[in-house]
Amino acid sequence: MKISGDWINHSGTQALFAVLVKAGYQALFVGGCVRNALLEVAVADIDIATAARPEIVSNIAEAAGFRVIPTGIEHGTVTVIARGVAHEVTTFRRDVETDGRRAVVAFSTDVAEDAARRDFTMNALYAGADGSVLDPLGGLPDLTARRVRFVGEPQARIREDYLRILRFFRFYAVYADPNGGIDAEGLAACAANAEGIEGLSRERIGAEMRKMLGARDPAPAVTAMAQSGILMRILPGSDAKALGILVHLEGDLPPRWQRRLAVLGGADPGEALRLSRTEIGSNTIVRDEIGSALTSAALGWKLGTEAASDVVLCRAALFETAPPENWQAEIARGVASSIPVTAADLMPTLQGTALGKKLHEIQARWLASDLYLRKSDLLA
Repeated sequence: MKISGDWINHSGTQALFAVLVKAGYQALFVGGCVRNALLEVAVADIDIATAARPEIVSNIAEAAGFRVIPTGIEHGTVTVIARGVAHEVTTFRRDVETDGRRAVVAFSTDVAEDAARRDFTMNALYAGADGSVLDPLGGLPDLTARRVRFVGEPQARIREDYLRILRFFRFYAVYADPNGGIDAEGLAACAANAEGIEGLSRERIGAEMRKMLGARDPAPAVTAMAQSGILMRILPGSDAKALGILVHLEGDLPPRWQRRLAVLGGADPGEALRLSRTEIGSNTIVRDEIGSALTSAALGWKLGTEAASDVVLCRAALFETAPPENWQAEIARGVASSIPVTAADLMPTLQGTALGKKLHEIQARWLASDLYLRKSDLLA
């Protein structure tokens, strides 16, 4: 079996392989680029595993005129920029010691040892410079069936890094066949080791949740998280019930993890997932307006197209109703509207606090009228 693609044939990629092999070291594509190529999904990053130690990779690459960045040299990884293309080059490794958050590794020359320390069988696939696939652990059947399964014994893999619990659900959301169901052994191992999540940084948890909620349909994965007690540990007070409804209502709209997070609820997603100030503000606005009486047009004027759409869809999902008729056109009407009364219309009769209070009152009446009240009505 072979993989193919312009990214494999790029002159810089082939040149990097050539200099490593010429120096006597095995080099293989690994992980996501091989997995995605086999699934005919776009390849974003090029990862290469090699028997050469990182300092040797650096010397070989620099001698060939490539730029080298020591991005993770203590873990065996350097980034090689070859003719404009970035490659993450990592020495074959085996785990020596783990504490659930990070691992102490030893370098290896054995690709089978390197494969054995990876998380899922679909990520333990390699390919040569010509695209010929190497499958040391027999992961191809899992990939073909779109089945997310841990390498070796699931609990052992999880205890090496508890973030793999969230990666299990994220990979299920992104790559699995939902009709095939979630791997029972993996799910049981995640539930049994759920306490390990408490030791993870919120930044790492937030990054995984963003990716999972941005999948085409994360509802089955999030439901499994809720049923296994994982979601409660990440987002206390959240509820996955409305997420599947939301995904259905979205139709062909691009997925937005922010919208999916808003419908999940929870006590403080900003702290739980280490959201940025901008993300916290956006989440708060949407959650606050879900319970308001503003129409689609009023939301469009107040929040803009994106946030207003999120509110309308989240409302419908949470209340289990259809969105208002022509809601997208109504949001567009609101975005294009301007309130017909300005401060100049009330001055100099009103000034300062009194002026602000009157403008606020007029705005509230205009929004409540679905933006239909005219200037004369508002000033009366």
